[in-house]
Amino acid sequence: MKVRLCVACSATVLGALVFASAALAQDYIVVYKSQNVPADAATSIAHAGGTFVYAYPQIGVVIANSDAASFRDSLLKDTRVDNASGTAGFATPLADGTGSQLDSTDAGGPPPTPGNAPVTGSDPLSGLQWDMAQIQAPAAHAITGGSRSILVGDIDTGLDFTHPDLAPNVDFADSVSCVGGVPNASPAAWNDDNGHGTHTAGTIAAAANGIGIIGVAPNVRIAGIKAGNAAGFFFPEAVVCSFMWAATHGFNVTNNSYFADPWLFNCRNDPGQRAIWDAERRAIKFAMSKGVTVVAAAGNQADDLTHPTQDATSPDDTNPVLRTIHNNCAVIPVEIPGVIGVSATGNLSQKSFYSSYGSGVVQVAAPGGDSILQRTAAAPNGRVLSTWPAALQSSCLRKVIDPSGAVYCYLQGTSMASPHVAGLAALVQSWFGTMMPGRVQAIIDQTADPLACPDAATLADYAFFPAVDNGAPQACTGGSGANSWYGHGQVNALSAITHAP
Repeated sequence: MKVRLCVACSATVLGALVFASAALAQDYIVVYKSQNVPADAATSIAHAGGTFVYAYPQIGVVIANSDAASFRDSLLKDTRVDNASGTAGFATPLADGTGSQLDSTDAGGPPPTPGNAPVTGSDPLSGLQWDMAQIQAPAAHAITGGSRSILVGDIDTGLDFTHPDLAPNVDFADSVSCVGGVPNASPAAWNDDNGHGTHTAGTIAAAANGIGIIGVAPNVRIAGIKAGNAAGFFFPEAVVCSFMWAATHGFNVTNNSYFADPWLFNCRNDPGQRAIWDAERRAIKFAMSKGVTVVAAAGNQADDLTHPTQDATSPDDTNPVLRTIHNNCAVIPVEIPGVIGVSATGNLSQKSFYSSYGSGVVQVAAPGGDSILQRTAAAPNGRVLSTWPAALQSSCLRKVIDPSGAVYCYLQGTSMASPHVAGLAALVQSWFGTMMPGRVQAIIDQTADPLACPDAATLADYAFFPAVDNGAPQACTGGSGANSWYGHGQVNALSAITHAP
């Protein structure tokens, strides 16, 4: 997997951003050279002018807080510290292609259901799920709806555990908020206050219960791991916390429909970014070493991630700085080796106009919707329907109310594509048994439906949607079953579970 270097970042501008934010109290990610945390870490951090917040000793990472402008420089005098980066004032928000209290008696988790029971019939809104038909999920469900032994973590903005289509499958014991970098298992903390997490969770595991829709793996357990705040920003300490939680709590799969890092392209050779890059990479690799299959969205910039030239959108929550970038800057988590990268398709099984792509980055494609190039009779608005918090229904521009009163929303984005693959990874492990991430990926890759690069006439339609950051035209390279737009092809749930692993 290639990474990219920022070769023309303005040191003056970056320095001003770092030191301006350092005047206020902010969190820092501290990365030690060895993958352990010294016993006197709290003391050394205090001597440098900071406060020890939380430690992840398995990967040699500490979360600290300081309002001292000299904190980082002072801390780096400790030769055991590899690097430290402040995280305040920077984050990467959700981009979905649209522009757009629990009683204590419920805390025991979902009721048991038979392992690998098939799902027959449909729910009231199943006819609107063109995306599920496209990947043959209903046919797969006739064999298995998944097993209760499989646990999927949706690393997102939390989830609405009161939604009647999610409630039967929510694992309360393993759900958590990681906002701030410190785990908080209170349901009030990981409840979804944005909507995005509830939407992705529904695609993964909406129950087959006679209400609304059916997810890809409707019998598995799903836990909300809240890393994104109400505004949809994912700060680095929350991302590290999320993967460490999944690694240490027996998760089989995580879905990641976001960009992690302060910068869209995180440049590991930049001293202000390297600690963040390394901490996130260590956490993700640790999770995978514990058997967590990591699935991630490719992004909605219509960019070739293997050949970037500039980043014009970061830092996203402050003032963007135009940066020339090359192959030592990476989008995380999708560009971490071993992560299953997912591009988006519409109802014509063509790449969505907004979807980013890249050879070696995208492993497979899945339905994410396309409201411009791929509106059809089956998908009249082009978007993907999934669960949505009733309390936030005013924020959904295109909603559907189930006869039960449950709320569903249409969205589009690679954020919507990734959970289809996470659900499939859960279905595969339900049917064949738990396995390491590489084997899960091999099954998904080998059973995807190959898709070729578009012909010249079809490619011409994409000329109206150049890369967001650099205006470069979209181009597809490679052959059917191995190309930059679709990777091995569009996932096929039926083929995956009828495949001999």
